[in-house]
Amino acid sequence: MTVDKKEEKWERTEKPQWYVVHTYSGYENKVKVDLEKTIENRKLQDQMLQVVVPLQEVEELHNGAKKISQKKLFPGYVLIQMYMTDDTWYVVRNTRGVTGFVGPESKPVPLTQAEIDAMFADVARRVISYSVGELIEVTAPGPLQGTVAAVESVDEDRELLTIRVEMFGETSAEFSFSDVKRAENF
Repeated sequence: MTVDKKEEKWERTEKPQWYVVHTYSGYENKVKVDLEKTIENRKLQDQMLQVVVPLQEVEELHNGAKKISQKKLFPGYVLIQMYMTDDTWYVVRNTRGVTGFVGPESKPVPLTQAEIDAMFADVARRVISYSVGELIEVTAPGPLQGTVAAVESVDEDRELLTIRVEMFGETSAEFSFSDVKRAENF
């Protein structure tokens, strides 16, 4: 009598890879905690190495006071570094709040090294938020260096500010977030 060995759906990957898991919106931290508990309970620490909810620090100005808060870099997603096996796939897919892996037909596709490097560089990058009316000082070399002006508009996506300066009458000028700083003593 021969016993048929269960055919494995996933062959164990050679090395651990990073996978992106889609979650219900707002469940990212709960999924992270639940996965970490399951990993510990099932003793899968050697197969599932890290569970990460990518955050970045955001510096905001509220009522004239600087406030640093944490913002989810990818709302609705959690990153997991693991070896892909039937067991690890099952644990992730059956965690409450998980809707599936990112990939075609929910087939997990690992992130490339370039994607990982870019992602973790973004997490490390400090995001500074400006608001309309706030006073800034131009730090970029050029004729406006040292100019203090109020922010007229903010383009967060492109990280650009528009300010109005007195030069040949009133003129608008655009600056990158990296070319200005908050004005002090004004």
